[in-house]
Amino acid sequence: MAGEPDRTEKITINLGPVDLGRIDLLVQEGFFTTRTDFIRTAVRNQLATSERAIEQTVARRTLVLGTQHFSRRDLEALRDAGEQVHIRVLGLATVAEDVPPELATATIASVEVLGAFRASRAVKAALGPRIV
Repeated sequence: MAGEPDRTEKITINLGPVDLGRIDLLVQEGFFTTRTDFIRTAVRNQLATSERAIEQTVARRTLVLGTQHFSRRDLEALRDAGEQVHIRVLGLATVAEDVPPELATATIASVEVLGAFRASRAVKAALGPRIV
């Protein structure tokens, strides 16, 4: 759930003094508990307003929404079929820890992850030029 300390990322933003003053006024008047509460609410509202655009972009860019995992067996099957995969994920993509770098480079053509990509250091190093 959003807002849990272990599941949030810290960001820094720059605001002009007038916008910051307007936020402070809303906080003082009790509309929001803190500046952070205001900003978090504004971001969530904007994301909700943009939901359709996000969904259309995910579909257009053929991104997997959520998680995608590649086991050694999955990649061996691709290698045996003479195929490669383009990993395109909005969320989390993982490559099993037992996948050797040689198998990864033989079967993974590219990696584009908006979120997190987890693989062994050796696999990440081997795929380095292919990671967007």
